[in-house]
Amino acid sequence: MTLHKLAPLALAGALFSSNVLAKDDFKVCWSIYVGWMPWAYGAEQGIVKKWADKYDINIDVVQINDYVESINQYTAGAFDACTMTNMDALTIPAAGGVDSTALVVGDFSNGNDGIVLKGKQSLPEIEGQKVNLVELSVSHYLLARALESVDLSEADVQVVNTSDADMVAVYGTDDVSSVVTWNPLLSEISAQPNSYKVFDSSQIPGEIIDLLVVNSDTLKQNPKLGKALTGAWYEIMGLMSGEGAAADAARSYMGQASGTDLAGYDAQLASTEMFYTPQAALALTHSDKLIATMQHVAEFSFDHGLLGDGAPDAGFIGIETPAGIYGDAGNVKLRFDPSYMQMAADGQL
Repeated sequence: MTLHKLAPLALAGALFSSNVLAKDDFKVCWSIYVGWMPWAYGAEQGIVKKWADKYDINIDVVQINDYVESINQYTAGAFDACTMTNMDALTIPAAGGVDSTALVVGDFSNGNDGIVLKGKQSLPEIEGQKVNLVELSVSHYLLARALESVDLSEADVQVVNTSDADMVAVYGTDDVSSVVTWNPLLSEISAQPNSYKVFDSSQIPGEIIDLLVVNSDTLKQNPKLGKALTGAWYEIMGLMSGEGAAADAARSYMGQASGTDLAGYDAQLASTEMFYTPQAALALTHSDKLIATMQHVAEFSFDHGLLGDGAPDAGFIGIETPAGIYGDAGNVKLRFDPSYMQMAADGQL
């Protein structure tokens, strides 16, 4: 598909519908993942409330135990914002017709997603196996990219759809020999006896991106929500990335809330390219590489029927980035909007 140059941001707003009224109460959902634990800390410590109070709004931050279910609930309108990856933002809300904006580009997985084999030490040995993963998620995407690297395809394995909530228990059974998952589940599974991590996301850097996604109509009508969430996020980033007791306490909380401890959480952070500053997030968001990544993601998604029954090609859904639009400029449903992160960088929140 061709790339369409992005219209000026002042005109881009015209693409949004305006059927969402301004309001004061908002709900944000998140699920357990190293890059999203800061929301747990921010809610518990009152940082989110502090920023919400600054803009005279209320923000309820809710944990959902099942990752895909959290995105489904967001897509259905039960939440105004939700944590999710770039691929899932495209294939669930955007493909479902819900215009969505990546408000905060938080990190990319640099080893936090991986493939574990039981009793086998090399990736080619996955051939012929049943592979347990959250079907049609980034785990599925990672599997496809991994198989490509050893001249295999999905036809050479059998994918078994498994909820992330069940992954550890399922791996402990005798008849499961291969899983694809993310941290903290990945660390727990790969630490079990006779278990070998044979491929991870550090081998496709920058392709699995972790986001806070907001309903575009809601954000357009309520910019104060964007300001409060972005302000809270970078305050938390500053706290957890510092040195000393306060930073250790913050990361310890995040570790415990995700079922590990400070050392375990720091180990997960080591395989995460966290964007602790808005400037770091802006560099990725403005890059041409983001368009190339989203094209790769869109092509995988189309090949797996994730863009909807009526999608004629991988560019059916327009994906807007500062560097341009991939796909159909007349059907933009996923937007990487850097304006709120830029406000944070400029000290304007």
